[in-house]
Amino acid sequence: MIFWISSYPKSGNTWLRILLASYYYTKDGIYNENVLKNIDQFPQKKFFNRFNYDSRIPTDTIKFWIRAQEKINQDKKLRFFKTHNAFGAVNNFDFTNKENSIGCIYVVRDPRNVITSLKNFYEMNYDQAFKWITNKNQYIYDINKFEEDGFSDFQFIGSWDTNFESWKIQKKIPIKIIRYEDLLNETYVVLTDVINFIHKTINSKEKIFKDKIKNAVSSSSFSKLREKEANEGFSEAPKSKVRDKKIPFFNLGPKNNWKKILDEDLKDKLNNIFKKKLEELSYK
Repeated sequence: MIFWISSYPKSGNTWLRILLASYYYTKDGIYNENVLKNIDQFPQKKFFNRFNYDSRIPTDTIKFWIRAQEKINQDKKLRFFKTHNAFGAVNNFDFTNKENSIGCIYVVRDPRNVITSLKNFYEMNYDQAFKWITNKNQYIYDINKFEEDGFSDFQFIGSWDTNFESWKIQKKIPIKIIRYEDLLNETYVVLTDVINFIHKTINSKEKIFKDKIKNAVSSSSFSKLREKEANEGFSEAPKSKVRDKKIPFFNLGPKNNWKKILDEDLKDKLNNIFKKKLEELSYK
């Protein structure tokens, strides 16, 4: 069965994935990049290799979302998967169902900080990033692999608020919503809570190893991840479209403070369009 680690893009999904991979797939909890392969992303090309789809059509793999997950689940093992896809259906094709999914951790982040990360990651200006984050029909695919893969890793993400709402309101699988800011400020406490939720959801009686959690937290701090990327690179950092180098994946982190970075006009626009969700999530 699949346990989802879901979020809107640039919301801390990869960091939580690093923390969980360090806990579940190492002996001591100490992070190394090799363990990330144990928590893959869905959808992507390799899960659709045996299906007949048209790589020139953005939505053509969606009709195989469920069948691909059924194939993944044939061995009946628990697997974690990262996704940015919204929960629900596109053209009447469900993203997932309770027969293939057992639970989800959803990471939500203040959209006023998400927009800065999107701007860096996708090499946009703020006007473009604002249109991106507020577009209810937004989708993504790996642009660097487009010529080879087509739209095989197409993900329908919607806008920041509709993505969050789609996972929050669904009743098919148990879900735990965590704020990126809480994970940042109280990493050990939140990660422990997440692991307890996972064990409860999958009905695991396995002991929670506090030392492994501590090691996962200490070896995966933002400063260490950023330093490691600067010295050794990071396999999931995207290649720049305008420069012959990769875009830093671990960019601002805790220094990404919308109050100091965004101009007043953009602050007002984001505050107005996301007003209800900002209040719901206690983002001030």
